[in-house]
Amino acid sequence: MADKFFLEVVTPQKAVVSEDIQSISAPGSEGEFCALKGHTTFLTSLKTGVIRYKDASGNERILFVSGGFAEVLPDKVTILAESAERSQEIDLGRAKEAQVRAEQRLRDKAAQIDIIRAEAALQRALFRIKIAGTH
Repeated sequence: MADKFFLEVVTPQKAVVSEDIQSISAPGSEGEFCALKGHTTFLTSLKTGVIRYKDASGNERILFVSGGFAEVLPDKVTILAESAERSQEIDLGRAKEAQVRAEQRLRDKAAQIDIIRAEAALQRALFRIKIAGTH
């Protein structure tokens, strides 16, 4: 059995995860990182993407995360995220509507839009759709 360490994922609204885990992978700003118990300490910003972790029983769990920071310590990983959702919490219909809206904004050449913001909205929608399909 793998050594366990603690994972805490927190957003401004709520604590999303607070449990012992066996391993984690997350979308760091310099690329995806993985950690096990005893990992070297580091701090990184997060990109929008998928967090995968194995809970204490070895079951894989999946979260959507949008921005934030991760602190990795030898016995704990703390993630402070702008938003985070478990796959089963994602409203697939709402994510698809967000995708359509973002794509329309990006196609509309006459509109005065913030391209970076529209692309980020599209990226969040696509990750939510992908993750929602995994449960």
